[in-house]
Amino acid sequence: MIMAIKNIKTNDQMIRNSFLRILENKHKNDKKVRIIEELGINHGDGRVDIAVINDIMHGYEIKSDRDTLKRLPKQVKLYNSVFNKITLIVSKNHLYNAIKIVPDYWGIILVKTDKKNKLIFQTIRKEELNKQQDKLSVARLLWKQEAIKILEEKNEAKGFYSKNKENIYYKLLNVLDKKSLNQKVRETIFYRLDWRLESPLLLSDD
Repeated sequence: MIMAIKNIKTNDQMIRNSFLRILENKHKNDKKVRIIEELGINHGDGRVDIAVINDIMHGYEIKSDRDTLKRLPKQVKLYNSVFNKITLIVSKNHLYNAIKIVPDYWGIILVKTDKKNKLIFQTIRKEELNKQQDKLSVARLLWKQEAIKILEEKNEAKGFYSKNKENIYYKLLNVLDKKSLNQKVRETIFYRLDWRLESPLLLSDD
């Protein structure tokens, strides 16, 4: 008697572990890249499952069989405000409804299991550049002292050492254009020390 193998239900951790290996392999030849799990956005208003920081900021959100799409509409707005590109990694049972929720410039990767319950990742739609990015939300990725340091580099820090973070962020918006701000934030997060040791700094030998 042949027993049918029942497909297991995916969860966040199993998808994350497998996809992190894919990302590490994908970016192994990058001159520099940082892969961060659970990157906080807008002072804790949300956390993206995986963020890849190199010459752009790319966010990846996971929706497994055991997740729901309840928070996805809010996450769309939140991730649009920060990332240059966004990709949704979604299980088969959520695919149809997810496509109706996320913008057409979001990438979509379908995750499913084969007959041996091995995870398979299939690109359904390639991500495109997000044009909804918000400068203030990008600036809020910085810690206060990091923002002050950038102002110091521009000789614009005088009078802001005792200001609250929001005032400092708004000052940054006046000092830096969108492209320059993005670059500074990426560089700061990339070289940030004493933080998220599980998110290593990867440098190639090239």
